[in-house]
Amino acid sequence: MGRRKIEMHEYRNVLIRLRAGDGDREIARLGLMGRVKVASFREHARSLGWLEAELPLPEPEVIALSLCAAAKRPSSTVSKAHPWREQVARWMAAGVEGVAIHAALVREHQFCGSYSSVYRIMRDIAKAQPRTDLTVRLSFKPGEAAQVDFGAGPFLVHPDGQRRRTWAFVMTLCHSRHQYVEFVWDQTVATWLGCHRRAFEWFGGVPERVIIDNAKCAVTGHCPAFLRTDCRYQRMRPDQQTGRGRIWKRRRACSGVQC
Repeated sequence: MGRRKIEMHEYRNVLIRLRAGDGDREIARLGLMGRVKVASFREHARSLGWLEAELPLPEPEVIALSLCAAAKRPSSTVSKAHPWREQVARWMAAGVEGVAIHAALVREHQFCGSYSSVYRIMRDIAKAQPRTDLTVRLSFKPGEAAQVDFGAGPFLVHPDGQRRRTWAFVMTLCHSRHQYVEFVWDQTVATWLGCHRRAFEWFGGVPERVIIDNAKCAVTGHCPAFLRTDCRYQRMRPDQQTGRGRIWKRRRACSGVQC
């Protein structure tokens, strides 16, 4: 029988046949799995007590977990650096690069493997570490919030005739991801406030709150619970700031677009 993926329900059917006393050849004739595989699964089931007819059949999930635990990794994929796995993990935690780890193994432990062996063990160690790059997707209702920030723009010819850096003011509505972008020559508070007003006029309304990042023209300090913003920026909204980046309560609903 050619190599193919055997589904968990097939393992369960084989287990039923094994409990009924069928031999390896008989089960193989049914096309569920080959004789060698049946014999291997018989020993696995016997070690777990699954061949006892009076016991309930294990669920497919239980069978899958037991097979994964019993699976052996091919020797060809095991790194020659495996005996020094813990030492390699300590070096990785200290920020040592792979080339330096390979050189240290050769120097201190007479390691005769290639750099590829060290790379494989480092990759396995990294996979076993808890992930730190996970993100959380945020969801917003229409008109709930907008995000604002400055970004670097292209060099353009200034009215004074000189090529100067521009800055892109970007306001993004959090629900629809609609954007207002305006290129300006500086990041002063006056420019920042003017861009806000023109963005609100372009959207045709004001969201419930505006989420700022860390723009110097808006943020004057940091507190444990919220950002301390420029007094001129605060005067743009009628309510008091109640959280990090929270600026304005909605004065009127955004109209014309699903913001």
